[in-house]
Amino acid sequence: MIEGLVREDVVKSVGGRFKLTALIQHRVRELMEGARPLVERQGRGDIELAVEEVAQGKITYAYAEEDVATQPPAGT
Repeated sequence: MIEGLVREDVVKSVGGRFKLTALIQHRVRELMEGARPLVERQGRGDIELAVEEVAQGKITYAYAEEDVATQPPAGT
C-alpha cells in the first residue's frame, strides 16, 4: 500500500511528492463520496485504494488549461 508512495517512478509520474499527495487526497475524497473504484478493492481502505490507482496509472494529475500557460518549460 504505502510502498507505492516511496517508489520514485510513481512520484515522478505525477510530477513530485506534493502533487502525488494532492492527487491521493482528491481521489480519497471522491471515493468517500461514493465514486467507483478503478481497481479491485480486495479489502483495502480508501487511501490504499487511491495509492494503488495512482501506482497502476489509472488516475493522473492533470493541469487546468490556465495552469498550463503559467507552467515553466520542461527542463528549466
